Amino acid sequence: MSVVVLVLAMTACSGEKVLDEAEVEEGAKQALTETVGQEPDSIDCPDDLKAEVGATMRCELTAGSDTLGVTVTVTSIDGDKATYDVEVDG
Repeated sequence: MSVVVLVLAMTACSGEKVLDEAEVEEGAKQALTETVGQEPDSIDCPDDLKAEVGATMRCELTAGSDTLGVTVTVTSIDGDKATYDVEVDG
């Protein structure tokens, strides 16, 4: 399932802009809760996400006894904000 835009401020790390791991996890969790109507127990991402259009990261969603893969993809950059989509594996 695709979730429409989430916008977060970027932070500089080693000279490149990234989306903070914890903010990506929280934003994805909030967007999925609004879309599905049920909050997942957790979403765990492995690292910060590079703030670059097309950058992707695989995360893991846990809901009860179910564990699903989640793909987060940066879709646009506007100044110091990035928009990304969240898609849960079928």
